[in-house]
Amino acid sequence: MKEALIVILTMVMGLFVVVEIGLRSLFGFGNPLVYIGDEQIGYLLAPSQRTRRFGNRIEINEYSMRGSPINKIPAPSGLRVLLLGDSIANGGWWTDQTNTISAMMMRSLTSSTHSNYQEVEVLNASANSWGPRNELAYLEKFGNFNAQAVVLLINTDDLFATPPTSLPVGRDRNYPDSKPPLALVEVWQRYIAKQQPIPDMKAVQNEAGDRVGINLEAIGKIQALTRQSNRQFLLVMTPLLREIGEPGPRDYEIKARQRLNDFTKIQQIDYIDFLPIFNSTTNPQALYHDHIHLNLQGNKFVSEVMERSLLQRLGEIPFTHSY
Repeated sequence: MKEALIVILTMVMGLFVVVEIGLRSLFGFGNPLVYIGDEQIGYLLAPSQRTRRFGNRIEINEYSMRGSPINKIPAPSGLRVLLLGDSIANGGWWTDQTNTISAMMMRSLTSSTHSNYQEVEVLNASANSWGPRNELAYLEKFGNFNAQAVVLLINTDDLFATPPTSLPVGRDRNYPDSKPPLALVEVWQRYIAKQQPIPDMKAVQNEAGDRVGINLEAIGKIQALTRQSNRQFLLVMTPLLREIGEPGPRDYEIKARQRLNDFTKIQQIDYIDFLPIFNSTTNPQALYHDHIHLNLQGNKFVSEVMERSLLQRLGEIPFTHSY
């Protein structure tokens, strides 16, 4: 009886080890990206970390950007672009480091401008669910890293984004502040255990007042900071998948979109709205990973349009209004 129990325990332990190793090696569980709170920004990806999730490589540099380490000051003969955004810019766990919008733009810009710039960098300052106020706070804290151009990439939902808060860090399963002891523990916490309510989070989500106006004001401040340092500023917005085709955006989104259009004209902001662009493509659904995030094909599409616009504004190619 004792020997049989030992055999069973040995088999269970062996199975446990196999499952644990499999979860770590195949899916990257047990080594999630961790977050840190910030009084102004709300939260950031913790600096200087690397992991693989579902086979996709993810690297966060010393400034909490998705990308490799950088020098604070760029090379005098180089081109540096700062991309600010949320999970669409970041790419998340479903996007390999080489397939983010910033990485694609950097490779293509290197090829397009190799005769004029010795080095091209596209920095990616982003995090899941950031809105214009998070991105403004990041820019105020870290500066623009002497980039010649700043690109703010938002989506329709960002017009209604809530104020920065650190409440989710360490409490929301999607914003861990430490590594779990085991991959199995992370699977349990992330996919099985019920998410517990976060005190005071409802008050943040129910922010009163003109939220669209507040976020437009934050965009205006990002533009102002960029212009103060005599840099180019480009605003880009991607639509939700359900906005494409018929019936199109909902009434409140149409009103917010119109306010944004009017705002960009008054402020003289260079603005690319991808809704009409996606509507003019043959199969826009093929550009999406889910209802809001882009896949590899979508990232490539968006990066090419953004790159062309930047090259026009930097004087590298003739200016057109093809988009």
